[in-house]
Amino acid sequence: MAYRATEATRRNAELKRRAFLRAARSLVAAHGFGGATVQAIAAESGASVGSVYSYFDGREDLLAEVFRSAAGHELGVVRDAAAGAGEGAVARLDALVRTFAGRALQGRQMAWSLLFEPVTPAVEAERLVYRSSYTGLLAEIVGDGVAEGVFAAQDVALAASAVLGAISEALIGGLRPGDRPAASAEADAAIVEGIRLFCFRALGTEETL
Repeated sequence: MAYRATEATRRNAELKRRAFLRAARSLVAAHGFGGATVQAIAAESGASVGSVYSYFDGREDLLAEVFRSAAGHELGVVRDAAAGAGEGAVARLDALVRTFAGRALQGRQMAWSLLFEPVTPAVEAERLVYRSSYTGLLAEIVGDGVAEGVFAAQDVALAASAVLGAISEALIGGLRPGDRPAASAEADAAIVEGIRLFCFRALGTEETL
């Protein structure tokens, strides 16, 4: 009985911890990391402020975990899209840009929070890991494209960093809180298409899908 009770206690603790993470992620998606205060997380979960601290070392620790979860999910979706596009570098780059930019424009606040919002040092450290993972994925695609002869010969790592920077910077105007343009499927499609064309041309090819 004691063993089962211990396991039940652990399960309950994990369920409560997950509930706090879900609440924090929901607040970030709606209001950014700045809106995910411990008080707001507790209220969203129907719990006390003190109970939040009993499951995390502090707000910074909690939000770093939220960032890892949300960013990891987005990276996984983009990886799957690129892998599912086939072996050709052009098709994989096309899928990466469409998926990355398209999802950012569909979830503007979360994308802004993951990419640009001023954050605590712990969350910023996670952001650097996230960016490095995207750069690595792009480097694989660019390197394959150079080997296939569809992209110009170039420094692959440098080109991957530049392309990632171009994609991110091109999205700022559509994501920044306070002056975001009204959401429009046509406008968003034009933004994604513009980013796609720029990336292909920057890598030295006119070949697009």
